Amino acid sequence: MLKQVAVVSGKGGTGKTTITASFAALAHDMVIADCDVDAPDLHLLLHPQIVKTQEFKGSKLAAIDRTKCIKCGLCKESCRFGSINDSITIDSFSCEGCGVCVIVCPEEAISLKERISGYNFISKTKYGTMSHARLNPGEANSGKLVTLVRHNARKIAEEEDLDLILIDGPPGIGCPVIASVTGVDAGLIVTEPTMSGIHDLDRALQLLNHFNILPLVCINKYDINRKNTEKIVKSCEKNEVDIAGKIPFDPTVTEAMVAGKTIVEYSPENEVSQEIKTTWKRVLSVLNK
Repeated sequence: MLKQVAVVSGKGGTGKTTITASFAALAHDMVIADCDVDAPDLHLLLHPQIVKTQEFKGSKLAAIDRTKCIKCGLCKESCRFGSINDSITIDSFSCEGCGVCVIVCPEEAISLKERISGYNFISKTKYGTMSHARLNPGEANSGKLVTLVRHNARKIAEEEDLDLILIDGPPGIGCPVIASVTGVDAGLIVTEPTMSGIHDLDRALQLLNHFNILPLVCINKYDINRKNTEKIVKSCEKNEVDIAGKIPFDPTVTEAMVAGKTIVEYSPENEVSQEIKTTWKRVLSVLNK
């Protein structure tokens, strides 16, 4: 039976992707999905070789047929984004594709055309097949692109007869995160013992609880502030949330990233590597793997 686990964080910079990459290196028998389409970086550690590229057309752009346009100016007056200038030319950067100009044009000279908003990729890594994507700067509809990434990941799992999908989710709790966690079997929240880390951990837990997703917590760099770590542990105990791992701070992790490797490969006997291995085993046990 196919299982899906999403690694998320209430904020960026907690070490979520570093830990996800290490999980991928430990498993070797699953599909990997990088759902952080706005700022993907899992590829920096997994070094995927792209085998398939798909255009993602997630938004539309107004286009004017010059042979029909009478330059009445109604479209310019109606555009709340100011994307139509005095010469009735559309600025592609400010156009939101709302379609108001199409409605008000008396000559039906304006239409909405789909534009490429990003790209979706299927790649091979030495850890398994990877589904990932990149949204173009300034584009919207990242949730739709995340859904496409997950759809492709599930299709790959079926084709390769694999029963586990590991999802590297975006930071925060917004639309792309919701698209990343909907329907998964468990969510591992990577947090850090800082005030902002504690605050955003609470938000992430609320999100998973809202969608009835089993939450797990991993405290990264737990020893930089043991007092705050204790606050996180007590809060999780109170809310009956399992602590899957407590990973210490170690500059070797940065050395591994600079070398383009996961910490579990760069320094297998390192204390961080050992704790990541323990955390992964706990995640698998929750999934009955």
